Amino acid sequence: MMTIAKVSEKFNLSQDTLRYYERIGLIPRVNRNKSGIRNYTEEDCRWVEHVKCMRGTGLPVELLIEYVSLYQQGDETIEERKELLFEQRKQLMIKLEEMKKVLGRMDDKIATYEQTILEKEKKLNRSLYVPLN
Repeated sequence: MMTIAKVSEKFNLSQDTLRYYERIGLIPRVNRNKSGIRNYTEEDCRWVEHVKCMRGTGLPVELLIEYVSLYQQGDETIEERKELLFEQRKQLMIKLEEMKKVLGRMDDKIATYEQTILEKEKKLNRSLYVPLN
């Protein structure tokens, strides 16, 4: 069992974010002890890790809430959950290809700047070189 402070530190998420994720259904309800303090289990931590990973890929909060809701409905939603993830994977692949193109353009632009700097340095070096007679 882990407190919210430890989970917050482990996953580099604020405690407010963890509470928010739970409140909106992004992660299942976390059990509390007799004092009302959240006790995160290993499974709760896996959910936090999963949501953080999925959010990091740009998946919308609404989609993740739907996924958690389907999960909580049981095994009869396995196919639906798989399809949901499959569709998001397709979208992610499209974004990845777009990002590769942008990265290529950026690399070309950097190379252009590096070439320009190299040429200016060569000119500067030639102008500084004065032969001794």
